[in-house]
Amino acid sequence: MIQAIGLTSDPRKQLPPAVDDVSFEACAGRVTALLGASGAGKTTALRLMLELQRGRGITYFRGRPLHRIAHPSREVGVLLGEVPGHPARTVRGHLRMLCAAAGVPARRADEVLEVVGLVSLRDERLGTLSRGLDRRLGLACALLADPHTLVLDDPADGLSTRESRWLYGMLRAHADQGGTVLLTTADPKEAARTADRVVTLERGRIVADQEAADFSRTRLRPRVAVRSPHASRLAALLAKEARTAQRSVEVVREGGNRLSVYGSSCAAVGETAYRHGILVHQLADEIGDMGPGAATDVSNLVAQPQAGEAQPAPVGGAITAREHGRGATESAALVPAPGRGVDTAHGLRALPDAPPTPGGKPSTPQARTSEPGPADAPTEEDGPSSQADGPRVPTPSADALPDLPPPISVRPVPSPLRPLRYELRRAAGVGTGFLTAAAVLLVSALTAVLLARIGHTPHHRLLVAWPRELPLPPAALGAGLLGAIAFGDEFRHPALAADRGTVPRRLGLLAAKLLVASATALALAVLTVGCDIEVLYLVYGRELTEVPADWLWLSASWTGLVVGCAWAGVLAAGLFRSTTAGLAAVVAVPVVLVPLVRKAVEGPSVRTAAGFPLRLREVLLSQWPFGGERYLAAVARVVAQPVGGALTLSLAALLAAYLLTTVRSRVR
Repeated sequence: MIQAIGLTSDPRKQLPPAVDDVSFEACAGRVTALLGASGAGKTTALRLMLELQRGRGITYFRGRPLHRIAHPSREVGVLLGEVPGHPARTVRGHLRMLCAAAGVPARRADEVLEVVGLVSLRDERLGTLSRGLDRRLGLACALLADPHTLVLDDPADGLSTRESRWLYGMLRAHADQGGTVLLTTADPKEAARTADRVVTLERGRIVADQEAADFSRTRLRPRVAVRSPHASRLAALLAKEARTAQRSVEVVREGGNRLSVYGSSCAAVGETAYRHGILVHQLADEIGDMGPGAATDVSNLVAQPQAGEAQPAPVGGAITAREHGRGATESAALVPAPGRGVDTAHGLRALPDAPPTPGGKPSTPQARTSEPGPADAPTEEDGPSSQADGPRVPTPSADALPDLPPPISVRPVPSPLRPLRYELRRAAGVGTGFLTAAAVLLVSALTAVLLARIGHTPHHRLLVAWPRELPLPPAALGAGLLGAIAFGDEFRHPALAADRGTVPRRLGLLAAKLLVASATALALAVLTVGCDIEVLYLVYGRELTEVPADWLWLSASWTGLVVGCAWAGVLAAGLFRSTTAGLAAVVAVPVVLVPLVRKAVEGPSVRTAAGFPLRLREVLLSQWPFGGERYLAAVARVVAQPVGGALTLSLAALLAAYLLTTVRSRVR
């Protein structure tokens, strides 16, 4: 269960806090709705619960706060806004990356794709998905690690009627299996239809915390209950008069001879019946009905009657007259109630009633679809198509409601390879790294040819295409950009949203990123030199491709420069949460730090470090195997250079700052 205690957001300038002392509970096995209009504080409350926003208060998930849970994604499945992910990543690749982050088998991605009906779209890019498919993918991400608790912010926003019914059916099935579901919505009817308990927020404060039955009886709009042997004729007359008078009146045919009229009064309905000579058996003001379509919910096909109210038929037809444009139009016609069989409008087959749960909802098995047929075609009732907000992608049947993904058992012992697998899938899942490397090789080769034609460039700088006028060569800038992307893109597209919503500052993840960035930088350094030598040989011959005599320390210097730039990009992007900041930190090394280091080195001094390699060999007292002392001396020469010294200082400062913020966040 979820226990939220005293949630209060930080005060804003000259405004009260968005959430002020909010406390409530969401029990296991039930669906809890957080209801409120736009700006009521629903999303802020969820962000405070998930520790994504600073404030006061605490939230317990099955007795533990989120920061005390070793693997939050295995306890809480989260869907906030759109699915966070790189637009160029495929659906299956995105889920497999999250599998590696959560420590679950990669086959889990295919299981949840089958559950949400996206198997046929697993190779589509995230940027091409419509709003409805994006919501399906978000639910798949939330279910990936088989969490006990689901926290979803307005999950049906932008979905059609059938897609919303499918989504709420999945959430009801999760709750029926003992899970906890907490969702937000701005529609009172939707909250009453789908939830067991409704918590109402207004201006950041709780104004009601009720069971769904009590909420329907006390906080929904009133209605006029009418019984007449000429119900169809009376409904048509009421709709016609509302259309003529341009009034918002909704007339619902509940079944048999019963009508429910919203937006009118007993006097107005009685006068209409009297003028047209229609016999009326009952005319009374009532409250507690959740509106038309309440009985068609997948998880609750038969509405539970309230005290003092007549039980409506399972499915009713509706006549509505609403203000639209210059006048009101009749939006639906009377449809006879089909009874407890197949809902002909949606192709759903009702299941037999089961004993109601303590929350007032029937504990029924998960609804399954009948054979597809013409009823699967879109109807006016479905509202706007889910494809309206994106490219035309084939949409799977919105009625398909397969079983929930099977439970999985995850070993509690963390694997050191889990962050590495995640980072490899993250880096290889999009083409940004490959395009950046190709651009670096092309620019470096062209720069080398141009420098050779102009002349006046030292041979060792010519091989790496590093003119004196530029602070860094193309390969070092490319390595720094790739390192900055490694962390920066995760804050633009937080792939670990299921794991506390942002990238956790864990040393295992940092080590994996530094390792992958080092391997990428080494490959880029070797390929750059090889391509430059090959291009220079093709254009100018063998004269410019000779290996320098001091190739050892030059190679160490070149490797250290490229790898150091990559590390600086990773650390700066992780520290400042921005790709731009990561690349700026890389460029700042030669532009800002190198002049300072050079001034410090070239300034007046009493003693120098001349003869350091010879004294180093004397201190070690023995020869290293395979000439290891030569490599150590080469590293010392690299660090002694202004660029190497500046890069070493910046890396040390960034690493210390990163570790400090990590310790600080854990202390909090």
